[in-house]
Amino acid sequence: MRKIERVLAIGCHPDDIEIGCGGTIAKWVESGIELSLMVMTFGEAGGEPDMRKQEQEEAAKILGIKRLYWGDYMDSHFPLDSILITDIERVIIEMEPDVVFVHYHKDTHQDHRTLSAAAITASRYTTNVLFYEGPSTYEFLPTVFVDISSHITKKFDSLYAHASQVNKTNITGLNIAEIAEANAIFRGVEGKVKYAEAFVPFRFFV
Repeated sequence: MRKIERVLAIGCHPDDIEIGCGGTIAKWVESGIELSLMVMTFGEAGGEPDMRKQEQEEAAKILGIKRLYWGDYMDSHFPLDSILITDIERVIIEMEPDVVFVHYHKDTHQDHRTLSAAAITASRYTTNVLFYEGPSTYEFLPTVFVDISSHITKKFDSLYAHASQVNKTNITGLNIAEIAEANAIFRGVEGKVKYAEAFVPFRFFV
């Protein structure tokens, strides 16, 4: 197995990364892998930006993240252009990640689609690129799974750190941590474990 030493997880909004791969991040940080996050907006379309920034920083601490990069893009107004690609590529060149996590391109949220497309180009020289899923992802058929049974609590804690968002699900009686748990159980059943996160590889070398 090729050694993984540095990983970059990229998301459009505060809490996207925790939903998609928070358990894997917690597990890999514990194993000694250097994890960094790149969040492209302050999520102002869904709440007060300063508060969402603070919540993201707290979630990153819970997961053991040492470095958090911020983009300066407007929530729900992502341009798919060379500037966005270059901004992502600049971070990739700086940290030289062995793995990049990013949104899957089949998603009903336009920001997620745009960022996924930009990241594919920006990470063209990265060995491993894995797409994660979220509540707005569709046609997601994963072939890479990570058992997060021992790290599900940290995933939940990181989601609850986004206190202003945790109940904004448009599903009465379900918060985002409960939705994430349901999905982790479903992916776990596929791999015969209690909880898992799943990924679609763009490239994945072993």
